[in-house]
Amino acid sequence: MTDDNNLLWGIDLGGTKIEAAVIKNNAAREVVIRKRIQTESDKGYAHILDRIKFLIDGISKETGFTPAVVGIGTPGTLDPNTRVMKNSNSTSLNGKPLKEDLENLLKLPVVMANDANCFALAETRMGIVQEVMPEAEVVFGVIMGTGVGGGILVNNKVINGRQGIGGEWGHIFLDASGGACYCGKRGCVETVISGPALEKYYEELSGAKTTLRDILENHQTGSDVFASQTIERLIHFFGLGLSTIVNILDPDIIVIGGGLGNMDILYSEGPKAIKKHVFDTGKGFHTVIARPKLGDSAGVFGAAFLAER
Repeated sequence: MTDDNNLLWGIDLGGTKIEAAVIKNNAAREVVIRKRIQTESDKGYAHILDRIKFLIDGISKETGFTPAVVGIGTPGTLDPNTRVMKNSNSTSLNGKPLKEDLENLLKLPVVMANDANCFALAETRMGIVQEVMPEAEVVFGVIMGTGVGGGILVNNKVINGRQGIGGEWGHIFLDASGGACYCGKRGCVETVISGPALEKYYEELSGAKTTLRDILENHQTGSDVFASQTIERLIHFFGLGLSTIVNILDPDIIVIGGGLGNMDILYSEGPKAIKKHVFDTGKGFHTVIARPKLGDSAGVFGAAFLAER
């Protein structure tokens, strides 16, 4: 087997699946191979590590290549001070020295970043940013789905931060009506405009349970006043929450990923909602709000770019 430095190896570590991709480090970003296996996280931390090794070994056997370095996108983040994982909804990872343990197991260097940072990196390097604003210097990638997260790129570099929480806008205070968050605070962005939070809000208004997809459809047809109140809440707090990011980072482009990133209304009404709260006495707002291009491929491709040297 040979090492090929023109290949980038990425792993997207999720709670239910682990995906690997090997891409060519050229202008075309050709995908050499892409494979996915079940995480089997219920079997514990050591088993998750073994599954990652199993996947990499299988690809090496199939392709004849071995990695010189592997990029890994993770739920949660590696604390740069303690060198252990934190803030992961795959709770068996928390408190564990994942990077060190993987390097010992794989016998090669590992570069890690939060999955939202990997999303932002992929959309910047080979996704929508390349299409609509390749000259962008500051990119903010948003994840809005079951949870809310974000990633920051400045001049193509992931900004992890001193605590390793760069971009974590899902846990800034937004509104007390969101209630308690699993992080221990109240009123986080995630408690207000995540998918489950919006469905909970609708249920509290109407007394009925339904999906966000149906809530949006009923709002669009005008058939359900509670659905319209829920979507209006989403747009208002989407704008308020992201205006904080704009006021601090002033990104060139914001890319909206996750399940809610498929909602057309975020692109038609969202920019106007952000503009209302941005600090600009001239009332200008020129940040591009973009729909992602790579879908669920973004995480693993972004992880591969972490390995670029």
